[in-house]
Amino acid sequence: MKILCIGRNYLEHAKELKNQVPSEPMIFMKPSTAILKSSNDLYYPEFTSNLHYELELVLKISKNGKHIARKFASDYYNEIGLGLDFTARDLQEKCKANGHPWEIAKAFDNSAVVGDFIPKEQLEESNIDFKLTKNGAVAQNGNSGDLIFNFEILIEYISNFFTLQKGDLIFTGTPAGVGPVKKGDILEGFIGEKSLLHCNIK
Repeated sequence: MKILCIGRNYLEHAKELKNQVPSEPMIFMKPSTAILKSSNDLYYPEFTSNLHYELELVLKISKNGKHIARKFASDYYNEIGLGLDFTARDLQEKCKANGHPWEIAKAFDNSAVVGDFIPKEQLEESNIDFKLTKNGAVAQNGNSGDLIFNFEILIEYISNFFTLQKGDLIFTGTPAGVGPVKKGDILEGFIGEKSLLHCNIK
């Protein structure tokens, strides 16, 4: 399985990091070794001093497909959940400044926390409220209606380059409000009022 991630897919998040708003989806990938199941502790990596959380809606691919037309895209996922895309922001900025790829800042071990999933039939896909709390206080609020590129556009676009396979995960982008964590922080992710993700920083 593979993890396909989308960068800058919420306007306000692009603005908060002073990045250009993309005209087409920005794709990067994480290996399977990046996955950390929700409720497992994340140990703060020694190679960064500025680790940031990014809460995202995650699509779980339910069957194989390539060159998927947008009108059929919804047939290729059946569950929606939450994930945390952890970013070593200091490493990312250094890589970007040098014009280098930034996988070491995004794709390191345990950088993709994956929570529980909900059958998509239980959700209004164009209006999914989700949020992240840090130590009990709301850190991020998002809604799928604010995506620059919605789920169907993403699947159509991604599948032009990569064959989607059953079990693949698509991290669909993070809303505004990203920020740093420190040892002792407790992160919890919700769709509506349902808690789907929990992570302690050690």
